[in-house]
Amino acid sequence: MGTFRYAAKDATGKTVEGTIQAEDRSEAVAELRRQNLTVVRMVSGGSKGKKEGSKAKLSGKAKRASCNRQELVIFTRQLSTMIGAGLSLLESLEVLADQAETPGMKATCNALCNELRGGSDLSTAMSTCPKAFNTLYISMVSAGEASGQMDVILERLADYVEASDALRREIKAAMTYPVISLVLVLSITAFLMLGVVPTFKEVFNSLDTELPALTKNVLALSEWMKGNWVTMIGMSIGAVAGFVVFKSTKKGAYLWDSFMLRAPVFGVLNKKIALARFSRTFATLIRSGVPIMGTLDIVADTSGNQVVSSVVTEAKESVRVGNMLSEPLSSSKVFPPMVTKMISIGEKTGALEQLLEKIAEFYDAQVKAAIKSLTSLIEPLLISFMGGIVGMVVLSVFLPILDIVGKLGSSS
Repeated sequence: MGTFRYAAKDATGKTVEGTIQAEDRSEAVAELRRQNLTVVRMVSGGSKGKKEGSKAKLSGKAKRASCNRQELVIFTRQLSTMIGAGLSLLESLEVLADQAETPGMKATCNALCNELRGGSDLSTAMSTCPKAFNTLYISMVSAGEASGQMDVILERLADYVEASDALRREIKAAMTYPVISLVLVLSITAFLMLGVVPTFKEVFNSLDTELPALTKNVLALSEWMKGNWVTMIGMSIGAVAGFVVFKSTKKGAYLWDSFMLRAPVFGVLNKKIALARFSRTFATLIRSGVPIMGTLDIVADTSGNQVVSSVVTEAKESVRVGNMLSEPLSSSKVFPPMVTKMISIGEKTGALEQLLEKIAEFYDAQVKAAIKSLTSLIEPLLISFMGGIVGMVVLSVFLPILDIVGKLGSSS
């Protein structure tokens, strides 16, 4: 007979905590169900050593446990549904492990089950799987455990992950077209300069005529590229590696993110994306009961932009000494007046999370509109750029031929 500490919800939704004697965890859960209680958390009273041993054995497996964002949405929704239906956390996770379709998802669920059997609560168990659950996810689960509204919190988490993933897909789709088009332009240019133009060099050298300046320059560039293509590839790889190293530093990341917020055309889009992510993350955490200081820490870590992160960190210090959140945000150049004024109203009226959700919805719509307009703007620009390069090469080749034909015509 063992002792189990539990937290459960009664029929009115009130959280009830206590201890129960049972042969095992399943019997304890069954007894609580007979008392019309929904188990939120259950910990074995004397499982400390077992818990530590479990963590020691599973540390390597837990670190490898991972899942993609779509799997995470499905996992969160199903876990919320099963807990809401009265199943215990352990039973729910065992079901999810059995029906997992990928090795990563199965490993994640099995790691969580083993941690729960060892006496951990869900948020602690999730912290052992950093590739599957980020800080925001774990903090919201912890808030759900404290409030006794785990199923509600998980439903909000699923909504948040789904909305964030939709925004990510929109951005990825918008960036894919220009990147592919740019690669095609560079490939066509390299083919023309290395494969087509050199074939005309001997023909032009055999002609007893002065070549146009454009033709001379194109031939010279083609010859240089053909003789230095290894150097060009090396310089390109070096430039990419240098950029990655520069961006991995704190100062480099800040300077790059600052540039991305001010860049022509893309700057407006990047700012709207940052504001949408900030608002949705903030609203979700506040509504789930995460304390304001913890919320600001998580928002700063998950903002995806070092400039926004810096502003939020400064705002956190201002809030710590008793100031309103809207004050430091309004003094920054990142947050527009509309956002800071709505946050100020939310603080005064106690409806901060509702107004933040409205801001997130507004900027989600703005991002979609900006992506559509950007795509329609980039397409003609890339076509013009490609046409200009091809036209320049073709013109450089045909100018000498047209000049010779003209001379022959005048001489006859």
